Amino acid sequence: MSLPLILACLWGLAANVMAMFPSRDNHWTNAYGLIAIGIPIVGFVTWQHGPWAGLLVLAAGMSILRWPVIYLGRWIKGRIVR
Repeated sequence: MSLPLILACLWGLAANVMAMFPSRDNHWTNAYGLIAIGIPIVGFVTWQHGPWAGLLVLAAGMSILRWPVIYLGRWIKGRIVR
């Protein structure tokens, strides 16, 4: 397995371990850190393995961090509908 895929798997493992611990801010601080680390990992996977693997890793990350994606979609929808 290549380095980008190992990093993506470690990112997913870290995200799941962080979700097991209680948080006062409903894990938003952890989500911001995971997003900041995950974006370069998705780019690295895409660069090494192509766009299909990058899209697969992006979809996996979006399934783990679904609430930031849902709130982003609501924000964009609110900006467009006005």
